[in-house]
Amino acid sequence: MGYVGRDPEIRYIESRPLATFTLATTERARRSASGAEIPERTEWHNIVMFDQSAEIAEKYIRKGTRLLVEGKIRTRVWEDRNTIKHHITEIYVDSFDILK
Repeated sequence: MGYVGRDPEIRYIESRPLATFTLATTERARRSASGAEIPERTEWHNIVMFDQSAEIAEKYIRKGTRLLVEGKIRTRVWEDRNTIKHHITEIYVDSFDILK
């Protein structure tokens, strides 16, 4: 569960809609059992939606929308022109709820 970081980008792959955007999740600051202060921590996630989910994202999801997503985590690796390897981890959405 988190907040959308940017409006979804919509593309079509062989007439199949694909939406991508970022989602920020935050762990609140807390004190550990030993008394140590643990600061707030925000993580950014790359979200991928296909088909009907992508169409709904295009219509209703905007930057700042509170969203609950469930899906599969996938990591892709590719090489750029300089033969540098890049890794990206994405969440491929199975289901989601737009929260208020």
